[in-house]
Amino acid sequence: MGAQIYAYLMSEDARRQANFYIEALGGEIQFLATYGDTPGTPEAMKDKVMHLAVNVAGTNTIMFADSMEPVSYHRSTSLSLVYDDLEEATAAYAKLSQGGESRYPFALQPWGAHYGEVIDPFGVTWMITKQ
Repeated sequence: MGAQIYAYLMSEDARRQANFYIEALGGEIQFLATYGDTPGTPEAMKDKVMHLAVNVAGTNTIMFADSMEPVSYHRSTSLSLVYDDLEEATAAYAKLSQGGESRYPFALQPWGAHYGEVIDPFGVTWMITKQ
């Protein structure tokens, strides 16, 4: 028996966050359902995202939903991207850091890999590595 793990991010604006990642990492929306797709949804919630799946940086899937309460991300959870190509890794770091916070500059590390860490404008921590 096996399973796959997908990051599922609760967001204050799932569409905007997903589009930021598509722009930064390349990708596309695979699936989008709003609460309006469900019968009996109050008018104020019809455009809220119930489920959004995005492929980014190749075949990686990130899921999103609009949260009904304030969103807070914590440093105890990070998303890690590992690249084979230094140029791609450098570009991902730069794009994800736009409007965010550079925690550790993307640079060659003593263990031989390039590594950097950024908190994007939505509060998600990304660990970028080029092996």
